[in-house]
Amino acid sequence: MTVVIGHRGNSSVAPQNTLAAFEAAWRAGAHAIEIDVQLTADGQVVVIHDDTVDATTDGAGEVRSMTADEVRGLDAGSWFSPVFAGHRVPTFDEVLGLMLERPGLDLLLEVKGEWTAEQVRPVTQAVAAAGLGSRTIAQSFWPGTVAALREAAPSLRRGLLIAELHDDLIGLCRGLDVVACNPHGQLLRDHPGLVDELREAGVVVMVWTLNEPEQWAAATAAGVDAIITDRPDRLAGWLAGRPVRAMAA
Repeated sequence: MTVVIGHRGNSSVAPQNTLAAFEAAWRAGAHAIEIDVQLTADGQVVVIHDDTVDATTDGAGEVRSMTADEVRGLDAGSWFSPVFAGHRVPTFDEVLGLMLERPGLDLLLEVKGEWTAEQVRPVTQAVAAAGLGSRTIAQSFWPGTVAALREAAPSLRRGLLIAELHDDLIGLCRGLDVVACNPHGQLLRDHPGLVDELREAGVVVMVWTLNEPEQWAAATAAGVDAIITDRPDRLAGWLAGRPVRAMAA
């Protein structure tokens, strides 16, 4: 089974990284949501992709220079549609609370940038306190952050995101003791044997961010374990319809 992961929720129908987008992903049949976390100036964990609030709120400035209350005071929905006016940047605890109310929904948690073990502990401790460790994989592009996750919470499953091939990628994955290595879709096209190589090393492959049926077909043919998409509703329907089409043929 190919796992469907909603990229920042169902971000094609609701503003990314909001509770509305996460709810929409769950209702669309996504198996998991992918979210991004950042630290505020007062050390709180909020769910937002960019280092600044400019693109997805009505405010401006770096997340790390603002308090959690300042970030939460911004409108994170109107940029997408007036229908979502007043939606807020969620706290990490709010997302965990939603997951507790949505059985069967897993979490792919991206830690943005370089974090130390001390900085990442509020994230890992919140996952543990919510009892969601078995439903969570924490990932990052930064190997140092993945190592910090391991130091802070050795039992929490980890993933390495890649936009380009590293020298000795398998060795890096083994050294970080990750369960998943998650490549950009272009890497699958440029390196046709990559999925087999990773899976032979015992590493799960979750490819990002694929939004078109021809991309989904290529990824499933390559044997990926999961597809991260802005369109989880469409991907879920496409996957469900494949056996029907095969029988009709």
